[in-house]
Amino acid sequence: MSAVIVEKSEVRKAKSNGFISKFGALIGLIILCTVLTILSDNFLTVDNVMNIARQSSINALLAIGMLLPILTAGIDLSVGSILALSIMMMGIVSVNHGLNPYLGIVVCLGVGALLGWTNGIMLTKLKLPHPFISTLGTMNIARGIALIITGAAPIAGFAAPIQFAGNEFVGPVPFSFILVIVVYILFDIFLNRTSTGRYIYAIGGNKETARLSGINVNKILVIVYTLSGLMAGLAGLVMVGRVNSAFPLAGMGYELDAIAAVIIGGASFFGGVGTVWGTLIGATIIAVLRNGLNLLNVSADFQMAIIGLVIVAAVYVDVLRQRSFKK
Repeated sequence: MSAVIVEKSEVRKAKSNGFISKFGALIGLIILCTVLTILSDNFLTVDNVMNIARQSSINALLAIGMLLPILTAGIDLSVGSILALSIMMMGIVSVNHGLNPYLGIVVCLGVGALLGWTNGIMLTKLKLPHPFISTLGTMNIARGIALIITGAAPIAGFAAPIQFAGNEFVGPVPFSFILVIVVYILFDIFLNRTSTGRYIYAIGGNKETARLSGINVNKILVIVYTLSGLMAGLAGLVMVGRVNSAFPLAGMGYELDAIAAVIIGGASFFGGVGTVWGTLIGATIIAVLRNGLNLLNVSADFQMAIIGLVIVAAVYVDVLRQRSFKK
């Protein structure tokens, strides 16, 4: 009889953990929005909601790229620097040399993808022990090159096609937010309805088992980091559209917000766990939190501390979840 009671208790616990894993981030976002609506009359207005959507776009694009390495139990510390070098190369091509702006866009995305591919190649071909090493190296190399090739000077005056993604609206809705939704739909299809997407989850679950089952782990990892770099380039394109300027120190610390969005959204540092839409919710939570704290006139120093506490809490929840699964 006692065994039956224990079994039922374990089933209820498993269902509870599954519910929290699936809907925890969304519930957190709803609670956060409710509290901020009570505390500030300006929070739940159309203008402010659209402002949040616009502000979250850059981090949302970086975060969806970051999700892939984290799903494989890896990480990409270089996305902020890749963003910077991508937009500086776009500026050199399209502004300094006056070439076609569409070529500049291709260069921006291409440089991002190339640097991501380089991360993957260093990790797999050089057999570095962890992507922390390869992406940390790329973070410093890309930032240094961005400063060297521009003399640490910003580039401004981009053509309308380059500004479009970050500057235009469809009615009251920022085009950058529509772009984010389209990208997330594509990534949802990629991760859930293609063999490569399933392999990514399998590698995160157990890399050696994935290799023994016939998955080309190195090839998948190169794809993962290439896509992460591509998303950094796309985020840079949106950023340039917002400010009509590219500067070599752009994206400093952005990798931390991207990692935070992925973890807050329910992904696990241990790999194999995480969803596309959870990541979007995580990026939205960070944007809502920053926006709400600004409306409440909370200083930037306190904002950093509060967001840091949220990140620690999210990681702790992940640790508790992993312990529960092991039991």
